[in-house]
Amino acid sequence: MQRTILITGCSSGIGSALARELNKRGQRVYATARRPGTLAPLAEAGIETLSLDVNDEDSIAAAMAQVREGAGHLDMLINNAGYSQVGAVLDLTREDLRGQYETNVIAPVAVARAAMPLLRAAVAANGRASLVNVGSIVGLFTTPYAAAYCSSKAAIHSLSDALRMELAPFGISVVMIQPGGVRSAFGDHAEAAIRLPEDSLYKAAEAGIRARAQAGQQNATPAEEFVVPVVDKLLQEPPPAIIRGGAGSVRLPLLKKLLPLKTFDKQVSKIFGLDRFRP
Repeated sequence: MQRTILITGCSSGIGSALARELNKRGQRVYATARRPGTLAPLAEAGIETLSLDVNDEDSIAAAMAQVREGAGHLDMLINNAGYSQVGAVLDLTREDLRGQYETNVIAPVAVARAAMPLLRAAVAANGRASLVNVGSIVGLFTTPYAAAYCSSKAAIHSLSDALRMELAPFGISVVMIQPGGVRSAFGDHAEAAIRLPEDSLYKAAEAGIRARAQAGQQNATPAEEFVVPVVDKLLQEPPPAIIRGGAGSVRLPLLKKLLPLKTFDKQVSKIFGLDRFRP
């Protein structure tokens, strides 16, 4: 059966790769992004594209209206849009934190709320629908210089846990994708958004902060490779509640679980140069 699927954040990386793989599998895909021009390669591949700014209620409503008009229902919503705010916790402004949580935590809930009538229409027509939130393995453990991003992913994991229970009576499955390192432009975007004021206590640690922005790109799994088993599982009936993949997606959470806290902190601090940092 062909499913109708909407994906946010498809300009590059995981979102773009998911749109291509699902389209290849014969699904009807609405690929969305804040800047529609970035979706031209997907449109050229025959994928339907829509403008959708996840932080704009009018934009969300307009996108859902187009799906309603074009398909009448939505079998799967994949909340993928997000970014990483890099910087030491005390260097982050209120605006930095609000921006991180608005996009990575509040927006997925807003998009899901707006999509709910379409998801319920799919349940009425086909007996099933899925809400998929893209978290991260760093939602399971926190690293220096990325607390805003890590905490935003921990929050979306928690919200997804609640949604899984709350939406089960309505026939809607909730899935968390928890990627490890996946090759994309994500690290470049994170590095461009680094918060490091001139008077920062961590100015001397700039190299470690920049290393954190690109950490997920070290030995990363190509996005096109990462999405193949993910899509296999998303199209199962029912899909699993948690899907992991990408570099370090099994090993790193396991280390967090098995190592004493002091040992884990020491190892992670060493990776980002805090063991050599002298204020």
